[in-house]
Amino acid sequence: MKNSGLINDFVQWTSKKCGSFKNVILEKYGEQPGTMLVHTGVLGWILSSAAQVAAVVFNDKISKEQKVFLIPQEVADAAVNIVSFYAITNSVKAIASKLVKTGKLTTPAILEHLKKTGIKIPKNSKDVSPIGKWDFDITKLANFDEIADKFKPFKNGVDVGASLLGSIISCNLVTPILRNEYAARQQKLALSKMHSKQMKNLEHPKGITMAEYQRRAYAKSSGLKV
Repeated sequence: MKNSGLINDFVQWTSKKCGSFKNVILEKYGEQPGTMLVHTGVLGWILSSAAQVAAVVFNDKISKEQKVFLIPQEVADAAVNIVSFYAITNSVKAIASKLVKTGKLTTPAILEHLKKTGIKIPKNSKDVSPIGKWDFDITKLANFDEIADKFKPFKNGVDVGASLLGSIISCNLVTPILRNEYAARQQKLALSKMHSKQMKNLEHPKGITMAEYQRRAYAKSSGLKV
């Protein structure tokens, strides 16, 4: 019975903690699913990179000399992956989000609402309108609450799509190029260091005196048979 009570207490405690965690996630990312994708993607890169470094550290088949070279390389490779992923994905998402806020990317329902508020809707490139201008922000309008239920889902969808597009560009195009470029430079540097070390370890041939040369020559000639 005592064990049953402890189990119930543990279940209740776990349930409360999970509920608190869900609330924190909901408050932080409830209206920013695109941001959540970026942050979870970065977290995934961090965890996978940490696992890769740990695999090198705890691998007994890799010598200490190799680890001295491989560990910094893995850490630097992880930094390239994480930074490029975050920078590219977050930038693409930020640009898409800005386009939605300025009305450059929009829906007929949002345009109709803007029209009702007295904002001129451009029909061609010659029409002067604040829509699409970099300093125009639909969310800052006084009557934004009237269109918020249609604007927010559209913006969230664009943010998610932009985050996915940014992650694809980063993971499949930019990051491999940066990683390969870095690896090539590191390989050249490592080979250069190894070559320099080998040259330092080489023993220069010692010179001999004339007397030693004559002695060796005499020793060879004395062994000849006529």
